[in-house]
Amino acid sequence: MDILIVEDEIEIAQLIQLSLEKEGFICRISRDGINALRMFQEQPPDLIILDLMLPGLDGLEVCARIRQKPGAKDPYILMLTAKGEEIDRVIGLSTGADDYMVKPFSPRELVARVRALLRRSLRQGGQNQVNRSQHFIVDIDQRTASRQLDDNAPEVLDLTTLEFNLLSTFVSNPGRVWNRTQLIDKLWGDNFFGDERVVDTHIARLRKKIEPDPANPTFIKTVVGVGYKFDDSTTI
Repeated sequence: MDILIVEDEIEIAQLIQLSLEKEGFICRISRDGINALRMFQEQPPDLIILDLMLPGLDGLEVCARIRQKPGAKDPYILMLTAKGEEIDRVIGLSTGADDYMVKPFSPRELVARVRALLRRSLRQGGQNQVNRSQHFIVDIDQRTASRQLDDNAPEVLDLTTLEFNLLSTFVSNPGRVWNRTQLIDKLWGDNFFGDERVVDTHIARLRKKIEPDPANPTFIKTVVGVGYKFDDSTTI
């Protein structure tokens, strides 16, 4: 597994690199946001450890740009920062980060968080499963999703890792009502820190990509006072 460490403090970057390479990971280091995007485009990693405060472009902007154009790989992103306020965690997760750690950190915990994120990818890839509904096909093994409306040709959906996992969860459980806590457990597991309403942000982003009219959702419906459910029984 290839890991890109984006950290401007070289001592911290080298500590992370040493800790991960002891566990068999391949690591590269970037010390600013602009160079990090260049390295990502040249050789997309499996996971990015991303500091929030960076010269050039800050971590939030780097995260947002990667999620907008994931390229050949849509890597997991572990945001690492000295800021510990809850609002910073919420903003980081809303931008597209998969997990969040606050400095100072334990190298052992960092390695555990990295392994937990990568296990999600391996577990999902190993299922060799395709989930289908009336208008959607979600291929777990290939990590692809498509939508077909009416008699139109299938349209490949450009989804982030979180959006893909969210759609896969919905399509594989049609009609089930999920509350925010259940979706957080499904998407982040024990690694979630922050406001549970970050789920609403990702639901809104997914709706923009899959709904014919995101303002009046057809597929992902809000269950007032409870959460969300997926309904693909309507003819479009």
